[in-house]
Amino acid sequence: MLAGELKDPRLAAAFATVTEVRMSPDMKQARVYVSVIGSEAEQKTTIKALTAAAGFIRHELSERLQIRRAPELVFVLDRSEEYGRRIDELLRRTKSPG
Repeated sequence: MLAGELKDPRLAAAFATVTEVRMSPDMKQARVYVSVIGSEAEQKTTIKALTAAAGFIRHELSERLQIRRAPELVFVLDRSEEYGRRIDELLRRTKSPG
C-alpha cells in the first residue's frame, strides 16, 4: 500500500519502509514501526500522512485479510537504523589510532 496505493503527496517526498508491527495482547491495537529515509521534516510529515491514512489502511487490511475488525493502527518512527549507524561510527572512532 505504501508503494503506490496511498495517493497522499506527503508520502512521495521520502522513502518509507515498514520495519516491524507489534500487536497488543488483545489484538485491538497495532504499533507500526516505519523507517523513513529523508530529513527530519520529511520523517515527521510521512508519519503524519500515514496517521491521516490510518482509516483507509485499516479498511483495506480488513478486506484483504478477510477479518471482521482490523486493529487500530499507531504509526511510530523507527530510528533503529540511525541508532545503529551512530554506534558503528563511535566504535570505529575508538578503534582508530589518534
